[in-house]
Amino acid sequence: MADPEAPLEMALAAHFPAADHFWSYMEDRSVRFLPQQLAPMFFSTLGRVVTGRGNPAGRRAALAVLGRMHRRLGLYPYHGTVIAAAMTDTLRRFSGASWEPELEVYWERGCRRAIRLAERAAEAMGDGPHVTVGEVVACNAAADGVAVLTVRPMRRLRYLPGQAMPVCTPRLPGRWRWYSPANAPRPDGTVDFHIRALADGAVSPVLVERVAPGELLWLGPAFDVGLSMEAAGGADLLLAAGGTGLAPMRALVEQVAAAPINRRVTLVVGSRTLLDLYDAVALNELQQAHADWLTVVLAFSDDRDVEPAAQGDLLSVALYHHRAGQAFYVCGSPRLIEVARERLPVAGVALYSLHLAATFERALDSALWVSRQRSARAVESTFGLHTVAEGTGPDRTPRDTP
Repeated sequence: MADPEAPLEMALAAHFPAADHFWSYMEDRSVRFLPQQLAPMFFSTLGRVVTGRGNPAGRRAALAVLGRMHRRLGLYPYHGTVIAAAMTDTLRRFSGASWEPELEVYWERGCRRAIRLAERAAEAMGDGPHVTVGEVVACNAAADGVAVLTVRPMRRLRYLPGQAMPVCTPRLPGRWRWYSPANAPRPDGTVDFHIRALADGAVSPVLVERVAPGELLWLGPAFDVGLSMEAAGGADLLLAAGGTGLAPMRALVEQVAAAPINRRVTLVVGSRTLLDLYDAVALNELQQAHADWLTVVLAFSDDRDVEPAAQGDLLSVALYHHRAGQAFYVCGSPRLIEVARERLPVAGVALYSLHLAATFERALDSALWVSRQRSARAVESTFGLHTVAEGTGPDRTPRDTP
């Protein structure tokens, strides 16, 4: 059989006209669940889920977006037949002579399967914020190959520090990636994303090197990926950040700063060398602003020119600063998370106090992710949107108490 992904790539090369055709096909048949402005997002995301290619985390992000759209747009089982027909007709039209008749069966079956997967994802995630669009208002080079994108969403994002959300550039429609806001919610609604261009990445180099102010990004809803502070109760925090894993840790620090409680935080930031460290000025400002409760520690795994106390891999330095009773958070590359999963419990870190960012590289990550969304729904139904107040354990007192 011909390559089933080829027609999709050809259609996405003319993304917006193809999405308009996809939308018009359903409109002509009186299937009107999909707003026209969301057609490009729905069409490309559905196509990527059908082909099932790409990295596991990206596939999970796309399915999370499709699941939330399924929920918010009110899809019914009978919609699947028309969606599949619309997708097939669009791909046939935009792939021209390269279209093979046997591809019709592949795409019709694939679309119906993807819609069933989206329905199950919607059930696991429950209600929540819809997808939205944001304008890039600033692109700052934080280091070689690292950019900080500041985005102003068209609709205020609902998220908690430590959560992550799918992000997609229309330059690469349907290719979603997980990014965590690097700040707690702001009055102006803007959100910072820390992005490193990976040498083998398909999306991150585009976000770092080509996306410019004024462009739009697609933003999926935020989800708990294992780093929300609610799980720590009232404990002090040890935050271990590798590379751009610093982003959600920065947001957690801002959350602590805004809470009227005593909670000590140790933020350990790992980098290969001093030259690889990004956001150093902001880290210094953060330390100076919150010196009474925040300690920032730098760890360099491959730099013999820094002070001996700063030499060592991230987890070794973090373990040196670990104290009993702390909630231990780790965010960074999938390799870092795997090593932390094996090493930290052996080193004496209690499992109940260990919080590792989901990577979706393992089946267990996906299972935990679904469980967390269901748990969050149960808590929200009891306490409301913002659940219980952060850090309200019995040993915590207001910061302004003498």
